[in-house]
Amino acid sequence: MGYMLEIRNISKTFNKGTINEKKALDGVNLNLNPGDFVTIIGGNGAGKSTTLNAIAGAWYVDSGQIIVDGTDITRLPEHKRAAYLGRVFQDPMTGTASTMSIEENMAIAARRGARRGLRWGISKKEREDYKRQLKELNLGLEDRLSSKVGLLSGGQRQAITLLMAAARKPKLLLLDEHTAALDPKTAAKVLEISDKIIAEHGLTAMMVTHNMKDAIAHGNRLIMMHEGKIIYDVSGEEKKRLHVSDLLAKFEEASGDEFANDRMMLG
Repeated sequence: MGYMLEIRNISKTFNKGTINEKKALDGVNLNLNPGDFVTIIGGNGAGKSTTLNAIAGAWYVDSGQIIVDGTDITRLPEHKRAAYLGRVFQDPMTGTASTMSIEENMAIAARRGARRGLRWGISKKEREDYKRQLKELNLGLEDRLSSKVGLLSGGQRQAITLLMAAARKPKLLLLDEHTAALDPKTAAKVLEISDKIIAEHGLTAMMVTHNMKDAIAHGNRLIMMHEGKIIYDVSGEEKKRLHVSDLLAKFEEASGDEFANDRMMLG
């Protein structure tokens, strides 16, 4: 069985040759097995979101290769990579069309890549399927299929975005601090829904988070980044036994610096 994701020695420098030059990724190597759920932590500017952007194709890497399930996507434009990827961003407004109803949003996601658009309306069978999926969220949304998404809370929107991102069973689900904008209780609920959807579909997933506790509690593997490099990669039983203090110690050892980022300590 091959890897679901291979990142081979990718590097990226922004604003090359200017006073604002910033080496964002510095020879990153990473292999994910099918079904891996990796959490990624690190300070600001460590390269966490930059890694997700590199995979998603927000821009091209300077060097290295990105291979998803055996297909080299390094030079594919962003819209062509969408077939392989599902993504949930930090801002709950990003993943859904607020002027459209819940069922319209879900139908667009479910039919992505099919040529029929929404012209034919939403069938009874589709509607029942969306209802079933929404019921499992326990957010009371199954009776609000025709509600405009713009009227929902951030947590409800993120939950729907997760369903939509998983609808076409992507090779890789990218979660980019997708609970950071939510209050702690809602964030915990959205994480629980994320775990459930990933397990149910057997998805391979990467989750960037600022929260060390969440990074330890979720997924089967944890990666710490610092200055555009992976400095720690831990999985299985060893990951389960981790404490926040271990991660802080690891960070200080790697950077020769005390951890200055309060957001990461909180939560």
